[in-house]
Amino acid sequence: MRKPEYPIIPSSEITPESVYLNRRQFMKLSAAVGATTLLAACGVKPAPASIDAAQSATGATDELGDPANSYDDITHYNNYYEFTTNKEGVAVLAEGFPTSPWQVEVSGLVNHPRTYDIDDLRAFPQEERIYRLRCVEGWSMVIPWTGFPLSSLLSEVDPMTSAKYVKFTTKIDDEHMPGLESPFFPWPYTEGLRLDEAMNDLALLVTGLYGKELLPQNGAPIRLAVPWKYGFKSVKSIIRIELVEEKPNTLWNSIAPREYGFYSNVNPEVPHPRWSQATERRIGEDRRRETLMFNGYEGQVSSLYAGMNLISNY
Repeated sequence: MRKPEYPIIPSSEITPESVYLNRRQFMKLSAAVGATTLLAACGVKPAPASIDAAQSATGATDELGDPANSYDDITHYNNYYEFTTNKEGVAVLAEGFPTSPWQVEVSGLVNHPRTYDIDDLRAFPQEERIYRLRCVEGWSMVIPWTGFPLSSLLSEVDPMTSAKYVKFTTKIDDEHMPGLESPFFPWPYTEGLRLDEAMNDLALLVTGLYGKELLPQNGAPIRLAVPWKYGFKSVKSIIRIELVEEKPNTLWNSIAPREYGFYSNVNPEVPHPRWSQATERRIGEDRRRETLMFNGYEGQVSSLYAGMNLISNY
């Protein structure tokens, strides 16, 4: 039998190379470090699929006809390293994480900087959209989010002409986030988008899930959903949004730039250095399915990258 070019590796066994090497060195220095496996980073149109009252509990599908994952799947299989690298353990450790009061500062190269309370953000007209989420680890979900376009917020603060990128910073809470003790990550978690990406209607600031408020393990009280990019671009528990002129440093790109590019668009033709991205496993399914270019949102976002080399600009 012909040996496949890329083995199918369970996501629980995937470790970023730089973290793996650092961990080996660290373990030589300290026998106190446990053997917890560190994973890789993670976490719609033609018209966004919407959820009506009858669908909110069951029967919801994306625009391709794929059913939404169950509420239990979505709230109990999470990448959130500030709590733990164990996906099934996040929900337990995140229980009780304080999400109120909460403020999000929007600043930088804007004409009207402002700090929003979470109630201010929930006052934006909310929409229900069913998006696919594709993790860089090779698994995926279909998730019914509630939220509002990021462009609505950015338009309100009025970006200056010099603004080219949007930088996101997430919450660090030493009291409630035991994962912050890890020596392998340069906290806080930061991410970024080009301004035109952020203004695309698909980029969603999420306040709810399945018609309910977000739970802490899903990024409460407010997170980002950028469905054409790998899941780790969709940052959780946002406290700061800055408009800047230069491309911002991001956590995963800083740790392992060869493995996690700034753009991180879903592209089945560009393998991760250690596994293929051509297929994925939908949570709840046994089979693997083909991964779609831009996670199936090519018609809505491909124009953002016209003329770009999507291999070198991964």
